[in-house]
Amino acid sequence: PLSTVIPYQNKSQKSGIAAYEIGPDYIRIEFTTGAVYEYDHTHTGAAQIEHLKYLAAQGKGLNSYLNRRVHKKYSQRLQ
Repeated sequence: PLSTVIPYQNKSQKSGIAAYEIGPDYIRIEFTTGAVYEYDHTHTGAAQIEHLKYLAAQGKGLNSYLNRRVHKKYSQRLQ
């Protein structure tokens, strides 16, 4: 599990995301499966990371955006 966890609001009630953690140049996302992936400026791109942070805070659209735009451009799988 993430250390500074922010539960994902999941306003659509359809998301596979449980929580996230935001850093200055990354976002770590914990999925409902327990898997945790880190996405960062280097591997994913600064603009996409900032959009992921925005969607995470909104509680809607994060999983869809990951699937459509980011897919496997994560920096590492942490769990």
